[in-house]
Amino acid sequence: MTGDAPWLFLSPHLDDAVLSCGALIEAQSQERRIIVATIFTEAQPPPHTRAARSYVRQCTIPDAGELFEARQSEDRAVLQELGVESIHLGEVDALFRRRRKPPMVGSSVWEGLLPELTHRYPSYRFDIAMGRIAKGDLALIGQLRADVAALIARTQAELLFCPAGVGKHVDHLMTREIGMGHPENVVMYSDFPYDLVAAPDRTYMSKMGFVPWTWDTGLDAKPARIRQYLTQADALFPDGDIPVNPETYYVPGP
Repeated sequence: MTGDAPWLFLSPHLDDAVLSCGALIEAQSQERRIIVATIFTEAQPPPHTRAARSYVRQCTIPDAGELFEARQSEDRAVLQELGVESIHLGEVDALFRRRRKPPMVGSSVWEGLLPELTHRYPSYRFDIAMGRIAKGDLALIGQLRADVAALIARTQAELLFCPAGVGKHVDHLMTREIGMGHPENVVMYSDFPYDLVAAPDRTYMSKMGFVPWTWDTGLDAKPARIRQYLTQADALFPDGDIPVNPETYYVPGP
């Protein structure tokens, strides 16, 4: 916490860094350079799975492409207001990520299949939220580790923050794996609001030798920041209440 060396935050989606780390980011951006690199920032054109269509309906913009453009603009605006640099890495969100077409299947046949058959994660409940990273995504993790290594070198970041994977969303678990490729720099953060209903993987944390610490300064300002993500806030908090909880981080133990 001392010094003014840059910090780099890996955010799976276009709100996760502020949701989980907004109070710490706002406090530390006064003292040091903060960079937020968001990984999964794009949708793909239809046809979409039922899960993807359901998600888009929950947001304020009914077209997936326009929705993600708006989400990118929201994220840039919030982080700029916090004095934070934002980088969007342009990977496709799990809800829209397609499988590679088998070479023996014709393009017209492939495009005509039920979308659930052509997408890497056909459903939310039984695929995205089950914590099983598809084999087809393993190469992407390796590529993104190299991209993050280049970001660390370019920004001279002293610490690399990544999600702990609370809630087991595959994009969050992939981002954790990307971060854990740089163990000499990494700090994990608890995934909010998933951590309201789920616990961290204590076996994993114990195996890695990580212990928790909390940040509770500046929390009162955090709900207003979260509400600036206009396309997401109502879907995430349908009753309008955004809990004000201390932020939890995990660091290598002594």
